[in-house]
Amino acid sequence: MKIGFIGLGIMGESMCENIVKKHDDKVYCSDMNKAQVEKLVAAGAVGCENNIEVAKNADVIISMVPKSEHVKAVYSEILPFINESKICIDMSTIDPSVSVEVANQVKAKGAQFADAPVVKSKPAAINGTLGVLVGCDEELFPVIEPILKYMGCNIIRMGENGKGLVMKICHNTLVAQIQNGVNETIALAQKMGISIEDYATAISYGGGQNFYLDGQWKNLQDENWTTAFSLENEHKDLGICQRLSKEADFPMPGMENAKAVYDKGIEVGIGKEDWRATYKIVRGDYNA
Repeated sequence: MKIGFIGLGIMGESMCENIVKKHDDKVYCSDMNKAQVEKLVAAGAVGCENNIEVAKNADVIISMVPKSEHVKAVYSEILPFINESKICIDMSTIDPSVSVEVANQVKAKGAQFADAPVVKSKPAAINGTLGVLVGCDEELFPVIEPILKYMGCNIIRMGENGKGLVMKICHNTLVAQIQNGVNETIALAQKMGISIEDYATAISYGGGQNFYLDGQWKNLQDENWTTAFSLENEHKDLGICQRLSKEADFPMPGMENAKAVYDKGIEVGIGKEDWRATYKIVRGDYNA
């Protein structure tokens, strides 16, 4: 079974590399950045000039691109080359409604489609320990699960097409709200003379312990904003959640508060920095 991978960005590069290492057949890849393609060729992949070449050669086509409009562009390009022999897996984090629209287009060609967004960030992509949240037909899941296990160690089917993305947005919105609580209380602790390291240790003793703080307190202490998952990407995800909230007629004040912090981050021009850089917003670095 030949696999194709479209989109070799921060996450996609390492995800594709894990497939190359673990799969016993050809892996085709493409990206707008030809230097990224060359890196994967050096790792053992077959480089392609464009997405159409990937679609023609691969039995399973995986895409990992930034936004809804990019997924729509990819599939509008490759759809003429999709047939009943193909399986399509989109691992991008996009609007669930757009994913369902693409799924219906792919299925109309006789092919199969899954949305399979991932949780965790670059280190987990490198190590092949991502969480993968899948939306697909029940009979497709056992077919694609071994492929997804090349990239992740926790794979779960959430339901039909679109449901993997709904869960991904719920996950990232929850983490953004946890992050906002960490930001606020750690900033208060610092103002009252408590170090970030002591704050993190004290939190670990009680019910406030959380994965975000455990993994990020040292970076916050060191003012390290090197990007593993960008502020602008989380801003996009909160925007999707805001639209889902309105669609469901379900107000989410915690989400709105976290999104306001991210809105400010985009406004002041730190969208390319890591999402933990929201700490600078909360502690007041950009106040007038």
